[in-house]
Order: sequence, then structure tokens, then C-alpha cells
Amino acid sequence: MATTRKTGATRAKASAPPPVDDHREAPGPTEIRSQLVRSELLKAGVWLGLALAIGLCIVLVQPILLIFAAIVVAAILDGGARLLGRILPIGRGWRLLIVCLSLVAFLAWTVMFAGSQIADQAATLQTVVMAQVERIAAWASAHGVGDLQFDTKALTENLAGTVGRVTAAVGTVLGALTSLVMVVVLGIFIAIEPRLYERGVAWMLPMKSRENFYITTARMGFTLRRLMAGRLLGMIVEGIGTWLACLAVGIPMAALMGLLTGLLAFIPNIGAIVSGVLLVLVGFSAGTDAGLWAIAIYFIVQTVDGYLIVPMVAKQTVDLAPALVLGAQILFGTLLGIMGLFLADPIVAMIKVALEREAERNAGTQAPQKA
Repeated sequence: MATTRKTGATRAKASAPPPVDDHREAPGPTEIRSQLVRSELLKAGVWLGLALAIGLCIVLVQPILLIFAAIVVAAILDGGARLLGRILPIGRGWRLLIVCLSLVAFLAWTVMFAGSQIADQAATLQTVVMAQVERIAAWASAHGVGDLQFDTKALTENLAGTVGRVTAAVGTVLGALTSLVMVVVLGIFIAIEPRLYERGVAWMLPMKSRENFYITTARMGFTLRRLMAGRLLGMIVEGIGTWLACLAVGIPMAALMGLLTGLLAFIPNIGAIVSGVLLVLVGFSAGTDAGLWAIAIYFIVQTVDGYLIVPMVAKQTVDLAPALVLGAQILFGTLLGIMGLFLADPIVAMIKVALEREAERNAGTQAPQKA
């Protein structure tokens, strides 16, 4: 019995808590007990993170533009697959494959059959344009405007500089081709399964914001598809129309003029001005009659695009004011270079859709309060 009591006492002693140390842990110098200081540090951390995020976006602006360009390509491919679905009752994957193969076939045809002719014409375009500029300068000097002297090299550099700084991502021919391949490949991957990437982005958002995100992206996708459809339609009409008209009236470098006009039609406002100037200069290099025909061709093509195609597209998409688009092109072209100039129109359209959706949400939230 005594042994049992002794064993129980031993167990109780073993399970008892260790003696309390009088030297308790004191708060360290990094411990902040003031709620005000904690709140202010939290705010400072948020602002610091925001500043770092903005700096990171500035450093990575070219990759971000390439990703957005890939989204634009994906919208074009997806729009083509949707349009093809109206006449071919086959799966979306097959329709998308047909669109991609058609694009590759067109590019291959352009390089194989028209590439040599366009390359020869492009080699003489700069000479013709600079010769016409010198003629204009001589005419101005003869009529008392002043003694205008043009340095060909300096003028070319200044014209390139007005477009904006050319960054390392697209600064060389090799870099431009690499960027183009990356944009096309990434655009094809996005077009194959767009919902996968949409859900991936939505997963990083709070649950309460996901429904609005899906609605906004759906509207952005619709707007971007229609906007790009209008751009492609305008490029085809202007490019082929300029090419055939130049061939009919005997304007030199008809294929190159049609190609440049079609490509520059992707850039509203500025593209039409640049292509028109080039067309008129090349036209007058072949004589006064050809120059007058070039002016007439330019106005006819731009009238068809401006009064038929653009209004038709604007009814199906966001109606962007010309001054807004031109201002965005100047801003993005100066800050972001050629890529910013090309993507200014889609960027402004996406921003407008997002702002309209936000205004719609605010109106829906405030309506019950007024009632």
C-alpha cells in the first residue's frame, strides 16, 4: 500500500508543470504594440507594393504589349472560327484549324509569289520618296518659301523618331520576327482554349468579383472580335482596292502600295495619312496624270472605308471618337513605340468597355438606395 502511494506521488511530481521562471520574456525592439503604428505601416506597405507594381509594369511593358497583341490575334482567330461556324456545322477545333491553315497559306503565298516583287519595289521606294521630297523642297524654294535643305539620312531618322522609341524587343529585324512568331504562337494557344485562361485569371480574384469579371471579359471579347473584324475588312478593301486601281492607271509599285495601304489601315487616322502621302509621292514620280490619279484613288478608297466600313463596325462595337483614338495613338506611340501605336485602338476600346461596365454596376448599386 505504501509502495502504491509512493508510485502515485512520483507520477504526480513527474507530470507537474515546470516551475515558473521569474525572468519572463520582454518585448523586443521590433515588436509594435501600437495599433496606430501598425495601421500606418500597413498603409505604407500597400503604397510601396503599388509603387513596385507600377515600376515592374514599366520595366515589363514590352512583354505586356506582346501578350496583349497575342490576345488580339486570339480574338481574330476566334472570330474567324465563329464566323466559319455559321456555314460549316463542324467542331470548333476543326474550324479553328481551318482558319489557322488559311492564314499560314496566305502568308506563304505572299512570301513565295509576291515576295520578290514587293522586295524589289521596296528597295526603290525610299529613293523615289526622297527624290519627291527634294522636288517639293526645290519648288518651295523657287516660290519664295525659303531655302529648304534636306539631309536624307537625318530626315529618315527624324521620321522614325516621331513614331516613338524602338525598344530592344522590336528594335531589330530578328527581334521583330521573333516577337511576331511569339505573338502568333501565343495567340493560337489562347484561341484554342480561351475559357481555361479566363478561369485561371478569375481564380486569383475574390469570389464576389468573379461574376463581374466574367461579364466584363465576355463584353471585351465580343467588342474585340467585332473591332478586329472591321479592321481586317478595311485592310482587305483598302489594300486590294489600292492595288487594282494603281495597276489600272499605271502607278508604279502597285503591289507595294496595296500592301502598305492594307497594313497601315490597321492604324486608324495615322495609317491613312501615311499611306496617302506615300501613294501621292509615288504617283507624281510617274508624272502629273499619275499623281492626280493617285489623289483620286486615295480619296475614293478612304471614302469607302470611312463612310461604309467604319460606321458598320461602329454599330456593332464601341463607337470611339476619332480625336480620342488619335490622342491615344500619339500617347502610346511616344511612350511605347511602334507596338503601342498599333495597339492603341484595341487598348482604348477595352478600357472603354471596362469603364462602361463599372458605370453600369455603380448605377445598379445606387438604384435601390434612391428608391
